[in-house]
Amino acid sequence: MTLSVQFLTMGMMYAGGLALGGLYDLYRVLSGQLKVPSWLRAALDLLYWFIGTLVVFALLYRSNWGEVRPFIFLGLAIGILFYFLVFSRPVIRVIVFTIRAVVTAARIGRRMIDLFIIRPAIGLYRLVLIILGFLLATAIFIYKIVLQLLYPAWRLLLWLFRPLGRWMRLHVAVPAGMKTIGQKLKALFRKLF
Repeated sequence: MTLSVQFLTMGMMYAGGLALGGLYDLYRVLSGQLKVPSWLRAALDLLYWFIGTLVVFALLYRSNWGEVRPFIFLGLAIGILFYFLVFSRPVIRVIVFTIRAVVTAARIGRRMIDLFIIRPAIGLYRLVLIILGFLLATAIFIYKIVLQLLYPAWRLLLWLFRPLGRWMRLHVAVPAGMKTIGQKLKALFRKLF
């Protein structure tokens, strides 16, 4: 392995250490903000180390075709240490700010949906119910007025056709089923009028 390849590998491992530190801070802040249960944290730890291992070995493969040397671990350690001394706090602040911005945007979006879609739909529904109730009350009112106006004419018609009804009862045979239907209609008619 030439000296330039060694320097390239050292730089890549330094970058890998920075990436591992950033990935760790991202994982730590997200698991704290999302309140991950303790039983799931072990699986997420394994996932972190799996992704970290893939990143390191991908960098190692690209820089020196996957040869592992002791200075590789030194480069990783220096990268991680430098990350935690210099970049950790700003990265955590950016991650927390991003999470808060996403939560705020979701809250605003939910409020906008409530304000511009749900509340108008509820208001429209209530307006339709009020209009239908008004129309129904108006129809009932008009129906009762018409009944009151037609009541004398109805009484006159009943008085005129009463002899015909008596004659039909005496001379026309009505089936039993028709009698019960007639009685129900008569009871309904008396109830309504």
